[in-house]
Amino acid sequence: MSLLRSPSLKSIDRPLSTTSLPDSNYVLSLTSLGNFYVASASSPSNKITLLDKIGLRAVQILPGHEEATTYLRTISLLGGSTQSTLLSSGRDGCVKAWDERSGMVSIQMMAAGRRPLLCCDASSDGFLVAAGTALQNEDAFILYWDPRNPAAPLRSHGSTHSDDITAVHFGKTPNLLFSASSDGLISLSNAHELDEDEAVTYVGNWGCSISQGGWAHGDSKKPHFWTASDMETFGYWSGELDRLQDADIRHPSLHDHGQTWVTDYLINCHCTQKAESGLAVFVGSNEGDAALITNSNLSQPAAPWTIHSVWTGGHIGIVRSILWDEDHDVLVTGGEDSKILTWRVPELYSPNTQGEKDDTMQIDSPSLKREWDDMDVGEVVSPGKRVKH
Repeated sequence: MSLLRSPSLKSIDRPLSTTSLPDSNYVLSLTSLGNFYVASASSPSNKITLLDKIGLRAVQILPGHEEATTYLRTISLLGGSTQSTLLSSGRDGCVKAWDERSGMVSIQMMAAGRRPLLCCDASSDGFLVAAGTALQNEDAFILYWDPRNPAAPLRSHGSTHSDDITAVHFGKTPNLLFSASSDGLISLSNAHELDEDEAVTYVGNWGCSISQGGWAHGDSKKPHFWTASDMETFGYWSGELDRLQDADIRHPSLHDHGQTWVTDYLINCHCTQKAESGLAVFVGSNEGDAALITNSNLSQPAAPWTIHSVWTGGHIGIVRSILWDEDHDVLVTGGEDSKILTWRVPELYSPNTQGEKDDTMQIDSPSLKREWDDMDVGEVVSPGKRVKH
């Protein structure tokens, strides 16, 4: 399967800033919180570090979870709060909302029996928190809490999945929850439904263990969904969870004009109006490079993929986490080498918007823009240069 070369393809080999977590811990999750990037470390640390966005200086270290910190999420309006809140889940059976100023937990929600939690999210109105558990005693649950009364879950749904629940994501409508599992199923549920047997509205069966997934809001009025499997396959699904695409993400490769890119794994996906089909797909190489690819029509399996940017030379080994901070056109990467790097994100080429300047996403802090612009990013692609050796 070919990978088209974007006319604006850039290879970026110099990060804006770099730092490392102590004790060679993997960087498992990344999110943005106000003026900070937030990173979670692997076991045995499990700590959560807040980093200044410009120089990646550590400004606060949160204790994280007693057992593995499994997911980070920034939530708006949690429990009626007017501030953005950092939410995390862990294998200690807790979902924690953090007060980053004091370094303390402001809200803690606990699973019965301290069942290990693998993922979490909060509804768009902030009044419902969901988490997915690991399989334990042949059961896996989606748990729901009201963060205003967090002492015990409001309800639990145990028949939606039969193995580890690896992703839960609320949609723009507060009652709709997307979930994915190692059992090969994805589901769309009514989170407000008390009757568990009536909660699931749609189910899709991929037939392989699903490691991650989420909503994909493209040009269509109806939402779609993306999934990634443990076998490095990529899936794209309709709003009713009909499978529209099932592709080995390692197959699209570039061998053109002396430039080469071969994907080894999928890192994550990011919804954005800047990308064709509304979805940016970030992929990685075993050498530690990352690339951004898009598809012109994800609903058509034969539609071509295009590579837009490559970030190279920053990591050694697997890139475990990635965050596109669109407000500042900055990419944050975290790896198994314990490094956290920030990179410039070049403008994406699109045949539909070529020649038009996108004014919808502007740098929200002139001082940040000036400081980043003063850095030498090193964006060069010339004939004969290899994107990947």
